[in-house]
Amino acid sequence: MSDIVVIGAGQAGAALVSKLRAAGHAGAITLIGAEPVLPYQRPPLSKAYLLGQMDEDRLMLRNAEFYADNAITLRLGAPVTGIDAAAKTVTLGDGTLRYDQLALTTGSIPRRLPASLGGDLPGVYTVRSLADVDAMRPEFRPGRRLVIVGGGYIGLEAAAVAAKLGLEVTLLEAAPRILQRVAAPETSDHIRALHARHGVQILEGIGLDRLLGETRVCGVRLADGRELPADFVITGVGVAPATALAELAGLTLDNGIATDAHGRTSDPAIWAAGDCASFPWQGGRLRLESVQNAIDQAELVAENMLGAGKDYHPMPWFWSDQYDTKLQIAGLSTGYDRIVTRGPEGEAVSFWYYHGETLLAVDAMNDPRAYMVGKRLLESGRSPDPARVADPATPLKTLLT
Repeated sequence: MSDIVVIGAGQAGAALVSKLRAAGHAGAITLIGAEPVLPYQRPPLSKAYLLGQMDEDRLMLRNAEFYADNAITLRLGAPVTGIDAAAKTVTLGDGTLRYDQLALTTGSIPRRLPASLGGDLPGVYTVRSLADVDAMRPEFRPGRRLVIVGGGYIGLEAAAVAAKLGLEVTLLEAAPRILQRVAAPETSDHIRALHARHGVQILEGIGLDRLLGETRVCGVRLADGRELPADFVITGVGVAPATALAELAGLTLDNGIATDAHGRTSDPAIWAAGDCASFPWQGGRLRLESVQNAIDQAELVAENMLGAGKDYHPMPWFWSDQYDTKLQIAGLSTGYDRIVTRGPEGEAVSFWYYHGETLLAVDAMNDPRAYMVGKRLLESGRSPDPARVADPATPLKTLLT
């Protein structure tokens, strides 16, 4: 029986250890997490939890009894400081732990504004961990002024929560439009209009010069010299894969921890899954930052650690909740050259990404039927005629036949 150690107690780590035991691994399993709390869901942090609609207990993926009942040893609040791949040991603050197989599910870390731009001032927050959100929650009081730096999904979700709670919100995006890296202009336009209806001011194509303040942030200066007052600031300028431990272990890095199609790294005894891992995809490498990928990839890695020998074939999907709008995304839009719009029909609209005649992805706003149909089409490798998609007289379900 082999001893398995998993570093990273997030969604991927929790899924991996659960799958190991469910798949019949009889040896020791240890899950190590830097945070002093049980593995929990991150997506609700910037939505329901920040709004006060979900308490901490409901964030937890499993209760403590689950891990005890399945003989999974938890080492929480225990940052790992090193990995000796030759000796097959992991170093923690209170000693070392030996492994036969090791899995890295270290996730990603938020990019922060440098101290030279005021990024270390009190009152400047990121949205990544439970501790991050607990620290900023007292700031969300009606009438206060919030500036958000970054127009990705995290920044936009935080803006929606703040606006609903009665704050004055300004969001800055240095790129020409919000969501430029991940969505078509049509989706950006829809989300921008949604925020405008709720009083959020979005400034696009404008860089940040620096944050203002001496003992605490009090405003921001834009690249064009304008200054905006702020009672606090949230930065959402992206994340980077957490690869520091992998680098210490001498593993190959390539847009994250490079793995083969099975999830194995350049060290045959070490595996990786989730936000931190990149894997072979269509002649290149792909790294996905999503709950669904973290779970699916981690469960596959667990099976492969036990000898299954399965390749990873992702079927990506994502979601974002903003106000009363639910955006659901199926597929990967990279390489699209055409957008087909279906709707709007009431509050529902969907945007279908094509490359030539091949369907790549679907963005569906308050349209779960379009999302489900698009997801099933993508999973089966079928591409409906774009003209039929755009025609409101075409029932969605007939696209599947």
